[in-house]
Amino acid sequence: MDTILGPLYYAVSWIIVQFHSLYSLVFDENSGWAWGLSIVSLVVLIRICLIPLFVKQIKATRNMQALQPKMKAIQERYKSDKQRQSEEMMKLYKETGTNPLSSCLPILAQSPFFISLYQVLNHIAQGKTVGVIDQSLLTSAREAHIFGAPLSVTFLSSAEKVQSFGATLLDVRVVTVVMIVLMSLSQFYTQRQLMTKNVDLSVKTPFMQQQKMLMYVFPIIFAVLGINFPVGVLVYWLTTNVWTMGQQMFIIRRNPTPGSVAFKQRQERLRAKGKLKEDPAEVEAKKAVEAARAARQQPKRQTKAKRQVAGTTATTATTDSTEQKPSLEKKQGTDAGEAKGAKGGKPGQAGGGSKSGQRKSGPQRPKHPSKK
Repeated sequence: MDTILGPLYYAVSWIIVQFHSLYSLVFDENSGWAWGLSIVSLVVLIRICLIPLFVKQIKATRNMQALQPKMKAIQERYKSDKQRQSEEMMKLYKETGTNPLSSCLPILAQSPFFISLYQVLNHIAQGKTVGVIDQSLLTSAREAHIFGAPLSVTFLSSAEKVQSFGATLLDVRVVTVVMIVLMSLSQFYTQRQLMTKNVDLSVKTPFMQQQKMLMYVFPIIFAVLGINFPVGVLVYWLTTNVWTMGQQMFIIRRNPTPGSVAFKQRQERLRAKGKLKEDPAEVEAKKAVEAARAARQQPKRQTKAKRQVAGTTATTATTDSTEQKPSLEKKQGTDAGEAKGAKGGKPGQAGGGSKSGQRKSGPQRPKHPSKK
């Protein structure tokens, strides 16, 4: 490890020493402010150099979110053929110009500097010179304290080791715990801000579930690993988390993902300032919808007594109509029968009521003699 990262040890230690020389003009050269601010300045310098990679990370994350439905379709279509599935995935990445590793570039690029700083502070804790830090700078760094905690000790350091640096174990534990908590909270807030404000929630993809899981996993990982980090490394990691949080807030506010909550908020701000030019057809549609809502008459709210009176009236009307219906039907049937009898009766029949053609009154006609 020392052989591979040896040049970075010199680079990191040289940057720290240059910033330490600058801050020694204001603070005591053996104070924690001079050495602590040197570490903070190292973080700022590294993160400024990583801004282009951070922009690529944002673009890659958006592209991955947009490709999730297509990726899921490919997985369902070729779920029995893993080789064909991988080929189709690579083809999709190539057509859209998306690199899945771009979202990890800032972390990968920052990792060597993080490891180098850890090794530099570890050498200082062991009383060994490293890089451009000679014996005099080594003695000055070992005497530097941040809020009573030496830069080179950890949460798990023994009481004897802490006392050798002129500090107490309680001070070290309090400072390290506070830094670990702040480091984990800043990591959680940064991930949560990304998930709640800069993601199109109308599209549900497995990528969103993965990011939601990482939102809770990463802070726990940092909290567990933080007890093994020297105070100087905790300063480095807390500073880079705060930088990432602020940088992400700036990006989300100025260039949010389309369809996200931050995008809608930005559109509202631009609309309020008159800087957003909308489509005339869309404006007319919005006005029509608002006019329809304004013209819509809402039913008046009735009291309980009025509702009971209305219900009683409706019941009475229903009963009356039900009683009147059979009477009407009976009357119509009688009229129809009378009309039919008057129309179909033969002459000489009383209202068509007799079925035989015989006369009811008067002398009978005599029979023919032959029929006697």
